[in-house]
Amino acid sequence: MDDSLDHTLDAVGPRLKQLRQRRDVTLVDLAEETGISTSTLSRLEAGLRRPTLEQLLPLARVYGVTLDELVDAPPTGNPRITVRPISCDDGSLILPLTRRPGGIQAYKFVLPTGNDDAEPELRTHEGYDWAYVLNGTLRLVLGEHDLLLNPGEAAEFDTRTPHWFGATSSGPVEFLSLIGKQGERAHVRVSPKARSSK
Repeated sequence: MDDSLDHTLDAVGPRLKQLRQRRDVTLVDLAEETGISTSTLSRLEAGLRRPTLEQLLPLARVYGVTLDELVDAPPTGNPRITVRPISCDDGSLILPLTRRPGGIQAYKFVLPTGNDDAEPELRTHEGYDWAYVLNGTLRLVLGEHDLLLNPGEAAEFDTRTPHWFGATSSGPVEFLSLIGKQGERAHVRVSPKARSSK
C-alpha cells in the first residue's frame, strides 16, 4: 500500500468525526441509522480501524456526501466538478454549488445547533437572497421580523435589509441559498394547474 493511500485512509476517521459532530448526531443515533455498531463507529473515528466499503456507503448516505468527499479522494479526470465544503470557525459548513463567476450563486449551508438566547449579529450587503430549508428549523432575523422556517419553506429578501441566519436549540439546520447581485432575483416557475374535467 503506497503512502498516499495510507494517508487518505488515515484521514477518514477525523473526517467522519467532524461530519458527525457538525450535524450534532450521537454515535448511538448514527449506529441506528447505519446499522454499524457504536463501538465500530468509535474505532473508525479514532483511526483505530480502517473503513470498509460496506461501512462507508451507509455513512456517506447519512451525511449526504459522496464517497470521494468522505475519503477526500484525489481528482480522477472525471469532468464533473467536485464541490469542496468550506468549514467555518463557528462549526458551520458552506458548500458552493456553482462555480461560474457572476450571476446568481447557489450554496448549501449546514449550521450547527444554535443558542436561542444568543443575540444575533445582523449584517447588510448588496444583493438579493433566496433561502429554502431542507432539514431542521432556520431562524431568520430580517429587520424587525424574527421568523422560524421549517423544511419546505422559503424566504426571499433584499440583503440591504439587516439580516441574520441561524439554527435553533432544537438542532442543526440545512438550507439552500441563492444569492444574486442587486436586482437579480430567483424566479420560480410553476406549471399551470390542470383543468378539472366536468
